Amino acid sequence: MTVTASALVLGFESSCDETGVAVVRCGPAGVPQLLGQALHSQIQMHQAYGGVVPELASRDHVRRAIPLAREALRAAGVELKDVDAVAYTQGPGLAGALLVGAGIATSLAAALGRPTLPVHHLEGHLLSPFLSADPPEFPFVALLVSGGHTQLMRVDGVGSYELLGETIDDAAGEAFDKSAKLLGLGYPGGPALARLAESGRADAFALPRPLLHQPNLDFSFAGLKTAVMTTLQKMGPDPSDAARADLAASAQAAIVDVLVQKSIKAMKATGLNRLVVAGGVSANRALRAQLDAVAARRRWRVHYPELALCTDNGAMIALAAAMRWQAGLVQPSRAYSFEVRPRWDLADA
Repeated sequence: MTVTASALVLGFESSCDETGVAVVRCGPAGVPQLLGQALHSQIQMHQAYGGVVPELASRDHVRRAIPLAREALRAAGVELKDVDAVAYTQGPGLAGALLVGAGIATSLAAALGRPTLPVHHLEGHLLSPFLSADPPEFPFVALLVSGGHTQLMRVDGVGSYELLGETIDDAAGEAFDKSAKLLGLGYPGGPALARLAESGRADAFALPRPLLHQPNLDFSFAGLKTAVMTTLQKMGPDPSDAARADLAASAQAAIVDVLVQKSIKAMKATGLNRLVVAGGVSANRALRAQLDAVAARRRWRVHYPELALCTDNGAMIALAAAMRWQAGLVQPSRAYSFEVRPRWDLADA
């Protein structure tokens, strides 16, 4: 099936605790246009458990997907019969949650007689800044930072990804969430820690920056969590609000410092002058401020997704599917069989 500049892709995201559906139109210049989207977050449901409960997440995706699809189509001003292909997140993510999205998308495509396009979740994040008001150009270095992944990649084009470095244990998002949990903050921990950090001193505690001075581009954040725990224990059973804010600010500063310094090394190693930052942690204001300052000094360009597209969403899935289709890297399938890949290296996508 040959893609046309007016082809419509309906995309479903269901890899974890957000159900997202969106419609994009393939663009004549290679960058699709977001026509409409709808998103439901399960944060409130999972708060009682302090984290995502996979079975509950899967059941909620079942309830939300079709109503959200109707909402996204209305927002786009198109009808279901106008859709040319249906995309879905194939992985990585929670197996049950992925199965829900893949099953619904494939069933819908079969009912319409339309082809399907499976998408790598991280590729969706990586390409999401192309929907921003300041889209990047290839090639660039990508810093992917989310709850489960921290990676640096050289990106020469759609589907052309070279891994430069990745975390050897906890991801940056996990470091935020685990530190927040130790501080007694709510779920999701990352945004809660960032809010508390605003009233604290970032230099109050000398927390470690693992692998910061190593020549490689890998990350390690597990030791930082341990340092936060040890510092809290030294504070005693009832630390003051000011002390907790200082620890939150110091933890955030350590994470951001590592991400920024490793990004600088990656830019130097590749000789590129364009950086793309994507994933849930890309919404962090301290990270954006420091990267913007570095970029201004070094005359780089740095690009982020719009804040509404930093979390998991259907727009990035429809976008990635459309960009791969337009680049001739994938042909939509009418086989209507599917598999999910809970663990999946982006380099193999």
